[in-house]
Amino acid sequence: MVANFGFGTLVIILMVLFTAFRILREYERGVVFMLGRFHKVKGPGLILIIPGIQKMVRVDLRTVVMDVPSQDVISRDNVSVKVSAVVYFRVVDPQRAIIQVENFLAATSQFAQTTLRSVLGKHELDEMLAEREKLNMDIQKALDIQTDAWGIKVSNVEIKHVDIDESMIRAIARQAEAERERRAKVIHAEGELQASDKLMQAAQVLSQQTGAMQLRYLQTLTNIATDKSNTIIFPIPMDLVSALTDSLNRNPKKTSE
Repeated sequence: MVANFGFGTLVIILMVLFTAFRILREYERGVVFMLGRFHKVKGPGLILIIPGIQKMVRVDLRTVVMDVPSQDVISRDNVSVKVSAVVYFRVVDPQRAIIQVENFLAATSQFAQTTLRSVLGKHELDEMLAEREKLNMDIQKALDIQTDAWGIKVSNVEIKHVDIDESMIRAIARQAEAERERRAKVIHAEGELQASDKLMQAAQVLSQQTGAMQLRYLQTLTNIATDKSNTIIFPIPMDLVSALTDSLNRNPKKTSE
């Protein structure tokens, strides 16, 4: 009877010792409470927990990738869009992550959703589409400041998708087309301005020599002489007409004869 009692006691002691030991992986930490009060953070490796007196909560220190569900956002220019994002964060202080908040994963997810709506609501639609990197930084900073009290570090936030209504897509397409037309007109006007400037400089150079215009006239005739498919009317310079008129006025007798 005594032998059976001793064997049973040994078995109980072995079971207690077996349950007292915990093995924590390299990326895990154990937040230990003794009689309900925080004791210390242990791990990684083999640790000892006193059964009935100490309790341990495991905390994963690896980076968590969390999808932020699509949120209805009204931009500053009163455009309704649906925006989804991804948040990257990890626990840097296991003690605060367990003590300061009931469930740090759920708390971070809810706060990421509200922050996404509040930050994007301060910007116009064009900024959401063209300045995503800046918006990612603004959301990440806002999240990091709030979650710092929970022992969580938000390393990055990426906006995944901005869903726009079909009517708004057509309006944006019309706006882009009008912008392209405006740029084309401006470029054409700038080209005309530059061309007029160069023509003015060429006219000044040609006006410095009396025979320059006649030479240019003959060069132009030479260039168009090879093209016989069109009928070309070419103006005669007034210099040639005036020269002939002066010659006739000086010799009226020869013309009468």
